Amino acid sequence: MILVVDDDPSVTASLSLLLKQAGYRTAAAASPAEALQRLEGGGCELVLQDMNYSRRTSGEEGMELLKEIKGRQAGLPVVLMTAWGSIELAVEGIKAGAADFVTKPWTNEQILQVVKRALGLAAAGREAPRTLTREELDGQGDFSNVIGEDPGLLKVLEVVSRVAPTEASVLITGESGTGKDEIAQALCRNSDRRDQAFVKVNLGGISSTLFESEMFGHVKGAFTDARQDRKGRFELADGGTIFLDEIGDLDPACQVKLLRVLQDCTFEVLGSSRTRSVDVRVVSATNRNLLELVESGGFREDLLYRLNLIVVHMPPLRRRPGDIPLLARHFARGAGQVYRRSGLEIEEAALEWLQGLPWPGNIRQLKQLVERTTLMTTGPVLGVDDFSAALAMQPEEGAAAEAGAAGLPAPGAMTLEELERSMIARCLEHYEGNISRVAEALGLSRAALYRRFEKYGIEP
Repeated sequence: MILVVDDDPSVTASLSLLLKQAGYRTAAAASPAEALQRLEGGGCELVLQDMNYSRRTSGEEGMELLKEIKGRQAGLPVVLMTAWGSIELAVEGIKAGAADFVTKPWTNEQILQVVKRALGLAAAGREAPRTLTREELDGQGDFSNVIGEDPGLLKVLEVVSRVAPTEASVLITGESGTGKDEIAQALCRNSDRRDQAFVKVNLGGISSTLFESEMFGHVKGAFTDARQDRKGRFELADGGTIFLDEIGDLDPACQVKLLRVLQDCTFEVLGSSRTRSVDVRVVSATNRNLLELVESGGFREDLLYRLNLIVVHMPPLRRRPGDIPLLARHFARGAGQVYRRSGLEIEEAALEWLQGLPWPGNIRQLKQLVERTTLMTTGPVLGVDDFSAALAMQPEEGAAAEAGAAGLPAPGAMTLEELERSMIARCLEHYEGNISRVAEALGLSRAALYRRFEKYGIEP
């Protein structure tokens, strides 16, 4: 049952009718007190609630109702209904435990999409958590494009397996080259939209002046060089998935335009005044810390909460040493096919040598090194000397490898933040998760150490 809570009878009547036509059972309540009374009867799967129930428009009544509901039934998803001008209030609601929010005026398609997404995510969250093997995960879905068996990677794939069938927006974080693209594709492959379009957009490569034309399209004559109509990325992705890569590099002025289409599922083609609807699953990725960007004013908080309903963090390759041989062999097979070197192998000593490198460029750097080594050799087996010679062709990579053997990264190989994150992770492993000893070794207080856990997404 879906409980619709609003003091306007026309709103509860219209929403109840819409939801019933879509196959949902509904109930209505005109006040917070009536809503809580109906919840006592049980059987409620989702609450769709307004934020104001009197002449006050502060939203305090709605926030109080939300907190009361979450206090009684923490796992019950609540979707907030609010005016566009109250986005900040909706963000506060998300922080307080709301599953999602919709802004007035809404469309029927938007309401149904939000409800489906919230119910699907709640159902996924009720599944008993347990560690799955790679074989079990492969039996549940298509993860053929993701190579590895590291426990950290398997946790990522478990989350992907649970949330892919839902409509939840997913934010993929992690350093450059860790495989965020592959996770985005895995989300699409295992969703109900698998047979529809998958459109990738590198937002870091789109200037603010071209943003509207690239994302929403334009009509002929919209600007000087617009010689014909052009479809935007959102229209191309309609019915499918849009992957917004490098979302952290998006210009603040463009963030507002993106927020509107994510919120209302509508957009206007540049040069046209007709509003068009779009149905897309949104997956985004970044190698930047969006929370820090929000604090510094470089990223909108309301946009962040539209994107990060589910957050997936990709571990760096240096945290997955056991996967390096699997990845290296996979890349060697691919390079062998491309360069007509069938049967190409890597000797065990070379695999062990590769595991000892720091890999600041992560998987992307490993793939490039394997391909370069393949081009430089003629024999059927790649050895340590072959990889070492290929690595020496790039002075920066060679310096990084030498410094890695000495225990320190080469100058320019890692940022200060990456170095700090790496040292914290190594201390955690060395002291077997003893927080007090880790803090003492790093010269930090426990509180300061926990702040860094949160900053870098490290699970102690």
